[in-house]
Amino acid sequence: MVHVDTNFLISAIQTGSAEESKINAWLTAGESLSISVIEWAEFFSGPLSKRDELVARQLFPQVESLYRDDAEMAAHLFNDTGRRSRSLPDCFIAATAIRCGARLATINSRDFRLFATQGLVLA
Repeated sequence: MVHVDTNFLISAIQTGSAEESKINAWLTAGESLSISVIEWAEFFSGPLSKRDELVARQLFPQVESLYRDDAEMAAHLFNDTGRRSRSLPDCFIAATAIRCGARLATINSRDFRLFATQGLVLA
């Protein structure tokens, strides 16, 4: 399973992008894709065309909810990585991917490498 970060999705819905090619390759190989309510909200904050919305909804007919364990893991990640300003949403994204046993597809790999020691694997 591949969990998709917002920035990756934004790029992936652009025809001809490297991220679109990766998504297509994963789907062809039988990989399942996931996205959490955090990324979904970020994505829908726009700007967003009707085409972008349609493509995203086709890729992700379901969105991964957040649970108490995700919140606790996110807090743990936040504290363990230095309580960086504005990093809590990334901690939730990482916690959700870890819980799902998914690799995280992101363009901002530098922001997420800090969570590798906690079990996050980048795609």
